[in-house]
Amino acid sequence: MMKAMWAVAGAVAAAQAPARLTGDWQARAGDEIRHIMVRSDSSAQFGQDLARWRVVGDSLWITLGDGVWQVYGMKLAGDKLTISGGDLERPVTLRRVGPPTARPDTLTIPDPPAPNQRAW
Repeated sequence: MMKAMWAVAGAVAAAQAPARLTGDWQARAGDEIRHIMVRSDSSAQFGQDLARWRVVGDSLWITLGDGVWQVYGMKLAGDKLTISGGDLERPVTLRRVGPPTARPDTLTIPDPPAPNQRAW
């Protein structure tokens, strides 16, 4: 479940140019609503966890600092983002609900793995 939520976070971050995809995104996870903060510094935050993202073509690449990129397909339409593939069982749609907040200095963005280090 945590990898899937990071996939969502990364997809949000990578949907288009940083100025456009930054923000507070919301996703439903069962009965819960999860907020994913996406910032222009290539970070995506879910609670106190932080991931690094990048866009390659029409794919979102995200790493949790575990040495590999998770790769997902993505589609953005206004303030709605849909991601699919990777370790997701089905597509996930998120909605942008507000602007981003600053990343706390206590949170460090994971180093990027080499481009050939992909999980999928």
